[in-house]
Amino acid sequence: MSTDKRIRKIVIAGGGTAGWMAAAGLSKLMGKNGNLEVKLVESDDIPTVGVGEATIPTLHIFHRLLGINEQEFMAKTNATFKLGISFENWRDVKKDYIHSFGFLGKDSWAAGFQHFWLKGQQLGIAKPIGDYCTEHLASREGRFAVLPKQDLNHAFHLDAALYAKFLQEIATKHGVERVEGKIDKVNLDEETGYIQSLDLANGKHVEGDLFIDCTGFRGLLIEQALHTGFDDWSHLLPCDSAIAVQTTSNDKFPPYTRSIAHDAGWQWRIPLQNRTGNGLVFCSKYMTDQQAIDTLLANVEGELLNEPRVIKYKTGTRRKHWNKNCIAIGLSSGFIEPLESTSIHLFQRGIIRLMQLFPYDGINEADVDEFNQQTMTEIYNVRDFIILHYHLTERTDSAFWRYCKNMPIPETLKHRMDLFGKSGRVYKKADELFGENSWIQVMMGQGLMPERYHPIVDMMPEEDLKGFLQNVEMGVRKKVDSWPNHHDFIQHYCQANID
Repeated sequence: MSTDKRIRKIVIAGGGTAGWMAAAGLSKLMGKNGNLEVKLVESDDIPTVGVGEATIPTLHIFHRLLGINEQEFMAKTNATFKLGISFENWRDVKKDYIHSFGFLGKDSWAAGFQHFWLKGQQLGIAKPIGDYCTEHLASREGRFAVLPKQDLNHAFHLDAALYAKFLQEIATKHGVERVEGKIDKVNLDEETGYIQSLDLANGKHVEGDLFIDCTGFRGLLIEQALHTGFDDWSHLLPCDSAIAVQTTSNDKFPPYTRSIAHDAGWQWRIPLQNRTGNGLVFCSKYMTDQQAIDTLLANVEGELLNEPRVIKYKTGTRRKHWNKNCIAIGLSSGFIEPLESTSIHLFQRGIIRLMQLFPYDGINEADVDEFNQQTMTEIYNVRDFIILHYHLTERTDSAFWRYCKNMPIPETLKHRMDLFGKSGRVYKKADELFGENSWIQVMMGQGLMPERYHPIVDMMPEEDLKGFLQNVEMGVRKKVDSWPNHHDFIQHYCQANID
């Protein structure tokens, strides 16, 4: 290996959403100033998973960094707005709730809004908690608009394949070279164990200084070549399979994702401008592939646009996300499952974190350790939040739900649940994705109500509390009433050119 350890050549192995996000981000934000050469190796013969069609509001960060125009992006990806997720049959059969984006009411310095609401509930003067959140009410009423200086508490439903194509155009414009071919061999330096180059099946040879593994579940570089290791979380998140299918749209798309729990998993319904994305996530120990296909097809709306596709996966994470001169971005880094639409967020965070810790003058183990530590902190938070949905349930109607209800859970999650259940308190720590409002909505939605509220609430006279709750609720109602119908706004704001 050369004595010059500076990073000049970046090779991205694999395309799809993760690969082209990395290519667009690195080339536009770092390519010219960093004097970096970026190549992306992708084979037309290898399909991408391509079903990650729902996002969370943090995508705005990535889009702002890249200067992406929201209307153009939405029109080109057949996108609609997403204000939250409707969880149906999760707490129990026919018991539903919404986990919305945005904020619940108004907090005080000493206590979150939930404490004031809890006392209001006891006194019979509080409405359902969702009435104190703009995005929650707008979800239920099918309204939305984008206005100047508005908080960016919305996300998107999008066509993942079109999104990758959209990002490819940005990346290519900023100098990324796409190399067609299937990776046949990963060549390692005998002394350091670093990746030196990739041999492609078509005879091409691609050398690099830094390699980004976006090869999906296979992890061709990070696992098959570098043997990084994998922590299996199947005992905590037992679903290991998914069926995906697309159907025609009914033109009445709601501004939220639907997550409908079934006997051995859950079904997603994601509305795009031109079609609906559907899928069933399930556990193969309790349901066969054919049973899953039959269950999904019996619960979709519209005509089928393609044949159901079976996807197999294992929940868990790589033990290192940066190993030697390879960084795993996307499904190659691990998979938690799509319940709260966190995949694209984790792709984005890995890319931004790499740019923040970029090894211009050579790889430094302190940077590598910091990258891995930050990544794992965030992933553990996401993991615990997803486990919460399965474990905190009243369902005992099937073997799958009985297992989830009774399975051992991480101490970190148990502490959060105990803290909230006893005192109504929730805290967000640094580097965690999900904040107080998300934990509150899901814990309450799944049936965990605090035993008491913060005593400081009692310092507010009952009439003042009533007025406070009414003012918050009226403010939310006034804002939502000013928004148009979601479908109508999309036709005006970002209508796609659908053939």
